[in-house]
Amino acid sequence: MARTEQPILSAARLAGVLATALLLGSCASTPSGPPRSQDDICAIFDERPDWRDATLASAARWGAPVEVQMAIMWRESSFRGDAKTPKKYALGFIPWGRISSAEGYSQAIDGTWDWYRRETGNGGADRDDFEDSADFVGWYMAKTRDTNGLAMQDAFNQYLAYHEGHTGYRSGNWRSKGWLIGAADQVASQANRYRAQLASC
Repeated sequence: MARTEQPILSAARLAGVLATALLLGSCASTPSGPPRSQDDICAIFDERPDWRDATLASAARWGAPVEVQMAIMWRESSFRGDAKTPKKYALGFIPWGRISSAEGYSQAIDGTWDWYRRETGNGGADRDDFEDSADFVGWYMAKTRDTNGLAMQDAFNQYLAYHEGHTGYRSGNWRSKGWLIGAADQVASQANRYRAQLASC
């Protein structure tokens, strides 16, 4: 009589091993860090299709053009979810906090991020989450439109108001900040580049 072979793994154990392998495989295929090609929005969205979905959802909700959202986050964080402002040092060598509380893809500061979470009801939003950051940028741009009368497509002035705040933008102090005007020019140029690229994605 032939001996009956015992299975090496039970069906339940085999299913668990397969599920673990699939989970590890999906984690390994999820890109981390900034996208490889930051100047090509089609390549970014091919690499991160969830970013396309997030910016389209923000555009639908707030009316913020995808290319302007992306250009702002490109300038603010180079698409790094862990971005933070540089450290401050007392006496030139003792760590003393950071220049500001800005962090994440959007580089939102604590107070403005808390305002966003309260007003939208998105209490669990995180600045290192791209979807939350895209929604924040769209929300803030809509606030700028309503408060300062700026068109959503006006990447140059939207960025100035994003950086300086609504009151700071109205004060006009940014006009004496050549570096900030240069940054706003970069945002406008990148938004134009992204807009042209999106037409052929």
